[in-house]
Amino acid sequence: MGFRGMAGLLLVVLTSPGAAQRPTIEFQSSGTTARLQAVSAVDDRIVWASGTHGTFVRTTDGGTTWHAGVVAGADSLEFRDVHGFDADKAVLLASGPGEKSRLYRTEDGGRTWALMWTNPDPKGFFDCFDFVGPFGVLVGDATGDRFPLLATTNGGRSWTTYTPPGWETIGAQEGEGAFAASGTCLVLTPDRAAWVGTAKGGRVIRFGRDRADVWVPPIIRDAPGAGISTLAVRPGNVMIAAGGDLARSTEFTDNVVVSKDGGQHWSLAGRPPFTGSVYGSAFVPSRPGTLVAVSPKGAAWSGDDGGTWSKLDDGDYWGIAFTKSGTGWIAGPAGKIARIRF
Repeated sequence: MGFRGMAGLLLVVLTSPGAAQRPTIEFQSSGTTARLQAVSAVDDRIVWASGTHGTFVRTTDGGTTWHAGVVAGADSLEFRDVHGFDADKAVLLASGPGEKSRLYRTEDGGRTWALMWTNPDPKGFFDCFDFVGPFGVLVGDATGDRFPLLATTNGGRSWTTYTPPGWETIGAQEGEGAFAASGTCLVLTPDRAAWVGTAKGGRVIRFGRDRADVWVPPIIRDAPGAGISTLAVRPGNVMIAAGGDLARSTEFTDNVVVSKDGGQHWSLAGRPPFTGSVYGSAFVPSRPGTLVAVSPKGAAWSGDDGGTWSKLDDGDYWGIAFTKSGTGWIAGPAGKIARIRF
């Protein structure tokens, strides 16, 4: 496995209607031509991203230099989610039918990877995961009438089937699953509740440590490629769910909803200035109410919890993540990756 990378290429300053908010976007060279689908920003210097053909990339200097690699024996896999713990330790999630859904972990910055779990269900399909400290939860497409969950308590070194209280009461609709688009279809909140946005059903499901709940927000649904593909949560009990319909990529649809009471009630938010589905979203922790959404049709940001939106870029993007300080990265096809600052 060879590491390679280059310095940043271009800096663009973008203005917006917001008074003092002027995000900047800096395109960097990831060192790969694979499609990058998920991003994990540990801090302003350490960032991991993952994608197709068994690819992962890592920077330890804020993106000035990216190191790209392919997991040995996994070049046919699509790593649709990644979580980095620090510069050395990270977990990759491969999505695919049956045994192509796998989990890998590295302890040495990606020089070697250990296979931690292979999906034993030939009808299974992993979608995404999230972590709070060493505790992590993974969700896959429904098999039968239930959503399969896995959990880890040691940072992904080992995984077990996870059936939290009330899990058995949440039945899946026929063909319901989750979008393995950007690694943001599941989000863990500090109380270790796993929130999942579903495909086709367009539902928001909470698998808590105490009980399970389900809501049906007013978002486009009930088609094989429709529903919720991404969730984002910020302090203050504010949650965004976004998605769309893959079959209506040239149309504007009701594809963003917001809850301001911890998921109890949902209402339509504004439509981003691009057509089709939202693939990924993330709040900017340093700016309450500010979030960014990405899609193959472009990237946009909002300063009022999704009420109104401004264009960020017209490019094709899939993955997104922000650090606590407010620095973010978005990624997409052909190894595209860019740093965003507010």
